[in-house]
Amino acid sequence: MRQSLFIAFFIFLGSIMFAQVNKDTLISFIGVGDMMLGTDFPKKTYLPPNNDPLPYVSEAIPYLKSADVTFGNLETCLLDEGPVVKRCKDTTKCYAFKMPEKYGLTLKEMGFDFLNLANNHIRDFGALGMTTTRYHLDKLNMAWAGLLDKPTDTIMVKGLKIGLAGFSPNTGTVDINDLPNAIKIVKALKQDCDIVIVSFHGGAEGAKHQHVTREKEVFYGENRSNVYEFAHAMVDAGADVIFGHGPHVTRAIEIYKNRFIAYSLGNFATYSRFNLSGANALTPMVKIYTTPTGEFVEGKIIPFKQVKNVALMYDEHKAVIFKIKDLTRMDFPELNHRLIIEDDGRFSMPYERKLKPLGLPKAENKTKVNSTKLH
Repeated sequence: MRQSLFIAFFIFLGSIMFAQVNKDTLISFIGVGDMMLGTDFPKKTYLPPNNDPLPYVSEAIPYLKSADVTFGNLETCLLDEGPVVKRCKDTTKCYAFKMPEKYGLTLKEMGFDFLNLANNHIRDFGALGMTTTRYHLDKLNMAWAGLLDKPTDTIMVKGLKIGLAGFSPNTGTVDINDLPNAIKIVKALKQDCDIVIVSFHGGAEGAKHQHVTREKEVFYGENRSNVYEFAHAMVDAGADVIFGHGPHVTRAIEIYKNRFIAYSLGNFATYSRFNLSGANALTPMVKIYTTPTGEFVEGKIIPFKQVKNVALMYDEHKAVIFKIKDLTRMDFPELNHRLIIEDDGRFSMPYERKLKPLGLPKAENKTKVNSTKLH
């Protein structure tokens, strides 16, 4: 009898806690990976038809706009005219990107609140490309971070102050390999914000590098960081959500100290000049819910794929969900049976919280997703 009362009490207590968590106080975040909507360098044929990238990404827009905060990595500059600065022996084979400046409006129409500029392509066209990019993003009231003179930025959402810090191993950006400085930046940002997002561009590139090795990764002689060590150090310093990118393929996800980490979100919207075969074509959109203090509650992997030079489209086969599920099982065996990733993309740690999950929809309905921002 006593045992039954004891169990009933904790079920009752759990239901109260769940009711508290399930209120409208939750904050939703969407994170995506690399974006380059078309480049007119070295030739204009690398631009989408009619010089308009909106049709390419249109199917993803309702999903992107369904979160309180939407994040992406802008792996290019916004520039109409200017000389390439990146050293290229053969410009026809050089991967230097510049999107027409009007494409900034497309990014705005896609619903992005935060953009990371700390990556290896923001400086392809030197100071001029960086200046025009900053000008247009500021003019469009889009927050961005990751450059040496602007390592962080903030926005207000639902009465909360949300911060972003960006890091990469590349010149002119905040160095991912200077861990003491990164810790200092994130600690200071956390003191000023309710929730902190850290974006990092790190890890070796390509289908041979889908795993989180927990070691320093060197790619073509460049130190791409030990992203496992970096991500954990950022959470220890106060980060609540971590969105990684750079390998051009998706990687595992992790919950560390009840904070969410995506080690690579792969390619998201890369119209041309990117390898989009095999694993490189898989395009995760990760949506997570946190408490107002940044604790992970539940999430969902929304599966997309890219068909090169055709469209970014919802993947009915959900290939990227199974890929992330497999990679997480292999790379983080300590989370097996604790971090539950369902076949429809929902994921949670219900036993850790001793609560039932929020019960998000089993499948996103592409025609009924709320496209109105909540802030």
